[in-house]
Amino acid sequence: MQRSNSWMPILAMAALAGCAGTAPAPTPPPAPTPPPAVTAKPAPVPTPPPPKPEVHKTAADIQLEEGTALYDAGDFNGAIRRLTTGTELWSAPVPQQVQGHKYLAFSYCVSNRITLCQQQFEKALKLDPTFDLQPAEKSHPIWGPAFLRAKNPKPAPAAAKHTTPKPAAPAKPSTPAVPAKPAG
Repeated sequence: MQRSNSWMPILAMAALAGCAGTAPAPTPPPAPTPPPAVTAKPAPVPTPPPPKPEVHKTAADIQLEEGTALYDAGDFNGAIRRLTTGTELWSAPVPQQVQGHKYLAFSYCVSNRITLCQQQFEKALKLDPTFDLQPAEKSHPIWGPAFLRAKNPKPAPAAAKHTTPKPAAPAKPSTPAVPAKPAG
């Protein structure tokens, strides 16, 4: 048994001697990278749009926005109150006034005040004769007909020619119901 162990130290020394004599091969330097190929210029990065200038809302803008918001929320009486309270909207530019009349008309119509609805459309048309509703708005069963009546009012009846009336024929005396008795 001793013999088999005696070879171990020799083998270990031989292995170490073999390792010491072999050095790892040096790694070659990396190849130089070629310059990037010339291609078309990259697309310029779009510049962000300039910030919007701060818009100061007028009192008329606020009144119209609040009135239409109330209308959109289904508070038709609130919309009427807001649109009719104050004079700001009614001294604003014509397009804003027309919008105010339109939403007043809608609010009056849906709260079953058809005459007031039609009057608001008439006011809008007086300010802007080209004012029109969108096709979907025209087909609304309540304010569609009110708008059409405001846009196409019935012509006033033609004025009767002024003539002097003929004098009435004199009234005939009434005859007695019983015939007169003959004399005699």
